[in-house]
Amino acid sequence: MSSVEQQKDKLMDDLHQVIRDAEDMLKNTEQQSGEGFKAAKARFEHTLRNAKTELARVEEIVVTRTKDAARATDVYVKENPWQSAGIAAGVGLLLGLLIGRNK
Repeated sequence: MSSVEQQKDKLMDDLHQVIRDAEDMLKNTEQQSGEGFKAAKARFEHTLRNAKTELARVEEIVVTRTKDAARATDVYVKENPWQSAGIAAGVGLLLGLLIGRNK
């Protein structure tokens, strides 16, 4: 798994945890009273529902785009194996030069 994928997975896990924590907090505040508190709680619950929906939508979009990019890369490499090898060699050479230059 690449570093970007690990960071994405960590971010998604963190967002899910925030939502779970917020839901727990709402459950624990049911004994509170007062119109202002009830109104604020209702707004927060609405925002939380929207955040959960949006998170699910974004997660689906990211997965779809990642799969599309992987398919496109696979097709390109299969159709242009020598160009792909040349590009990979060029990128490797550039990275090697940059790393060697920093030492």
